[in-house]
Amino acid sequence: MPNFAVLREEIQDFINQNLNADLPSLILKGSPFKDVSIQEIAAQIEAKQKAKKKLPTWFNAKNILYPPTLNLEQTSSEITAQHKANLVNGKVIDLTGGFGIDSHFFCKKAEEVWHCEINTTLSSLAAHNHKILVPNCKMNFVPGNGLEFLKNSSLNFDWVYVDPSRREKGKKVFLLENSTPNIIESLEWICKKTKNLLVKTSPLLDINRSIQQLKFVSNLHIIAVDNDVKELLWVVQPNKQSENIEVDCYNYKKNQSEKFSCFFSSVKENEVDYNKPQQFLYEPNAAIMKSGCFQALTEKYSVKKIAVNTHLFTADEKIDFPGRRFQILKNIAFSKKALANLGIKKANIATRNFVLSVEQIRKKFKIKDGGKTYLFFITAQDGEKIILVCEKL
Repeated sequence: MPNFAVLREEIQDFINQNLNADLPSLILKGSPFKDVSIQEIAAQIEAKQKAKKKLPTWFNAKNILYPPTLNLEQTSSEITAQHKANLVNGKVIDLTGGFGIDSHFFCKKAEEVWHCEINTTLSSLAAHNHKILVPNCKMNFVPGNGLEFLKNSSLNFDWVYVDPSRREKGKKVFLLENSTPNIIESLEWICKKTKNLLVKTSPLLDINRSIQQLKFVSNLHIIAVDNDVKELLWVVQPNKQSENIEVDCYNYKKNQSEKFSCFFSSVKENEVDYNKPQQFLYEPNAAIMKSGCFQALTEKYSVKKIAVNTHLFTADEKIDFPGRRFQILKNIAFSKKALANLGIKKANIATRNFVLSVEQIRKKFKIKDGGKTYLFFITAQDGEKIILVCEKL
């Protein structure tokens, strides 16, 4: 169980005063407090440091207790938890509640929430922090196996949420059937307990395989933060199997967000128009790249794909596009002489379906990283190796 003595005012002050301290040096000095070890204090400092950007609500609140950093790394960020909360309503049960971030935001939207967590220490931490952050919000804490609680309960829910652990004996796993709990083997009876099932998975999960395994997927949310895909959210509606699964791609940025939607039936189509690079170059954000919604993208934004495996798009018009946008200044055939003639010593380099890596190009042609110039080394649809010299819009 957590050592609640850490919450004493003088210890909390010490933690806040040493948030930027060198932890190994701090540990060597030992604890200035009799009933709290320096290891316990250092663990709180390290966790709070990690929470500053990921969990600002927790970081800015007083008397928060933090778990080990591994648990903190596995939890949702506030941005992604808020997104999930906008999907649910009514009675919600979180089968794998962990540190309680998702349940916290569910509680703000739902009628009532059940937070289940097999790790009793984590359950205790989540309950303590909940009383500080949202004391008037209806939350039931179940320190035990969420699947067992759901199976034995007489309650029915509007939403069941599960975030299966992707670690087995300390190693990462990526298949649903290897995660804990194994949602696939429990899917049939879970669906009898709820109107909707929401499953969070790794962004590395194969979309086609997962649709087959989860059977009744109605919607897939691909969530990226600052162009880094963080999670896949599967909305499963029991006994409502649909061929037209909606795929919603979100990229949350500092001051705005990008959303692109299509149906999975269009993802499976291979009829994409190709063209050589025109005046402008468009790079889809990471969420769209994960979705493979390239045909729908070309239709909505009137862009052409440069090559089947290059995943860059082009047009003669400057458009509002969900991703990075560039103006193409030069389009040259790849050769050592052609690159030397450009006289570029510093640039941002990217490769797409190319024979050399970014590191190999930098080393071979002595080009430093940075500056305003962007070089794309790509293979066109006809197999030609080309360099696109661009500036970012």
